[in-house]
Amino acid sequence: MASVSTYWPRYVRLAPGALIAAGLTWNALAPQNYWGDPMMAAACVVAGALLSLRHTVVVGAVIVVGVLALTAKDDYLGRPPGWLELANTLFAALIGVGVNRVVARHGRRLDVVRSVAEAAQRAVLPAPPARIGPLAVAACYRAAQVEAQIGGDAYAVQATPYGTRVLIADVRGKGLGAVGAVALLLGAFREAAATAPDLGELADRLERAVAREVGEREEELRMEGFITALLGEFEPGAGRLSLLSRGHPAAYLLTGGVDGVRVRPLAAGEPGLPLGMGALDASGPRPAPDRWPFAAGDTLLMVTDGVTEARDGAGVFYDPRERLPGLGPFGGPGDVIDALIRDVERWTGGPRDDDMAVLAVMREPGAPA
Repeated sequence: MASVSTYWPRYVRLAPGALIAAGLTWNALAPQNYWGDPMMAAACVVAGALLSLRHTVVVGAVIVVGVLALTAKDDYLGRPPGWLELANTLFAALIGVGVNRVVARHGRRLDVVRSVAEAAQRAVLPAPPARIGPLAVAACYRAAQVEAQIGGDAYAVQATPYGTRVLIADVRGKGLGAVGAVALLLGAFREAAATAPDLGELADRLERAVAREVGEREEELRMEGFITALLGEFEPGAGRLSLLSRGHPAAYLLTGGVDGVRVRPLAAGEPGLPLGMGALDASGPRPAPDRWPFAAGDTLLMVTDGVTEARDGAGVFYDPRERLPGLGPFGGPGDVIDALIRDVERWTGGPRDDDMAVLAVMREPGAPA
């Protein structure tokens, strides 16, 4: 591991040098000898934590040489006070090297964990096909923290005899339990999407799969476990689009081109309860899908609440309807996602509170109705 400073702003690397300069200056000018030693000891530790091994050794060597020069200037060289000062300085430099090795070892372990998490994510949440008939597809998953590459957001796209069906979902909770729920949901979707005659039946099959899983868990999880989901179906030829919401944030329809991008929320007329909570309304009517025209050049954008609940410094929620028009025009669904991700990161100005998944499907211009 060459350096661990890549996770910090570049100016942080100047901190050890500033501490060395302040410590040596204080030692040279203060009425009491070596009052600046704590600053130089801090420089060793900071360098070990933030810089590479080579730079940590350089920092330690500069401090040892500086203290050696001061002891010679003060006529302590070769005397017990001078030897003690040099021994303390060398010990501080070695502490810095030790800190660097511990941090580097932790970084290597973290890299291994991240690589395993990334492999697990690719296995559980594979990239969707880039093209299905007249539809171009793109998707992206971003964890809330850099170290966490896997979580409870999910998406899927599948060609079926009834048209191309899509899913985006958000599992309540974090950790391996959420990952297991994602695997269960995607497996149930892939099995049911090809045979369920409509989105209502598809949602019912997903509900039963989730309910079986929730029923096998502890009492607390049975009361609180659920998954918000949004199901979509592009009819053969992709001239029309159907959406069925199970408690999930609305999708957005992007229309227009070089003359301007228009963004329209596709709010559900009859949203259902999240998956896993169907028993609370078992006797009620089944929510019906909403149908929308989907013309050539249109893009369907589906997001999780990591996008819609992202906040700026003032606590204002991110609104794709207001932000996306100024980011276009877009050449394809991948451009839409890239622009959205960058804009959300600018909006939050730092770490987000939640993972976010984004799925975009564009009907290519010139595609037949």
